[in-house]
Amino acid sequence: MDAAAERLALTFPSGNAPQITGVRVILWSLSLIYPLDTVSWDDSLVDGLNFIGEYVLQVPFFLMALMRYVVPTLDNLFMQSLQWVDMTYVQKHKHDNPGDLRDMYYPNLGLYRISDGSTHSENTAQGLSMFLYRFARRGCISVAIFALSYLPVVGQFVLPAASFYTFNQAVGLGPAAAIFGMGVFLPRRYLVIFLQSYFASRGLMRELLEPYFARVRFTKAEKRIWFRSREGVLFGFGLGFYMLIKVPLVGVLIYGIAEASTAYLITKVTDPPPPPSDMREYAASQQVWRNKHEFLGLSLANLDAIHRKSSTPGPNPPASKLNHSALRQPTCRTNI
Repeated sequence: MDAAAERLALTFPSGNAPQITGVRVILWSLSLIYPLDTVSWDDSLVDGLNFIGEYVLQVPFFLMALMRYVVPTLDNLFMQSLQWVDMTYVQKHKHDNPGDLRDMYYPNLGLYRISDGSTHSENTAQGLSMFLYRFARRGCISVAIFALSYLPVVGQFVLPAASFYTFNQAVGLGPAAAIFGMGVFLPRRYLVIFLQSYFASRGLMRELLEPYFARVRFTKAEKRIWFRSREGVLFGFGLGFYMLIKVPLVGVLIYGIAEASTAYLITKVTDPPPPPSDMREYAASQQVWRNKHEFLGLSLANLDAIHRKSSTPGPNPPASKLNHSALRQPTCRTNI
């Protein structure tokens, strides 16, 4: 076997998509009859496909997000983490005035029926099909824009124009125009990484919040307002974990940590849920993040103050009167 074939054989196991692996198999077979060590186009082809799979199609992120529909581990992890957050809060404030403490999240949320956060269907196959449709649609758009960027003359403006359109809706005309100007001079590779990191971090945040939206049923309009009201905090949270997920070998572990951390985030950007009978009114009341400014003004050591109260307890039991047996039994998904 020549040097090119050995090189391809060594890189074969690291493929991140079936298509890329298939191309490597073809190149490896071709190297048996044609010496590829005298050319470099094979390396360029494999590197290009790796880039498309990792950044344009976001294949590694797709595979990690797909786990939610294969096994209930991530949903269980979210609920168990939420349970732990409640128990830690009770322990931390056991000497405080019970009337000032927030209501619990886990006991009532664990009673909500589980459905798909987008379709509200309890059929897992329907939720999976919607997930695959979202990623397929996003992948087709990404590939189309990436391909158009290679057109002569106008191709160099395709990615900057896509950046302008994206950020004009998110941050306004001024910053979007600045990003467009810089995008004209940035190499295509870095501009693709920049754009896809933005979209992937938003997609990651939506997937991490799926256990919450699978229980609290928002309409599409309500869900859109919910995200828009909290987009700054959610984007920072998602981007930070997205960068950590890109770290080789530990990415899957970081994804699990991100899901567990999302349970804590929910206790800061939403109110404690009421019993399932009041779910519709609760969802309508959570569209706008009402205590956003209070939360952003708190120090890291005092984040628990966000839901403290001085009036009588609400629909959930206060920390000192909570039935702790409800916190000890996690409500988990046991089937798909």
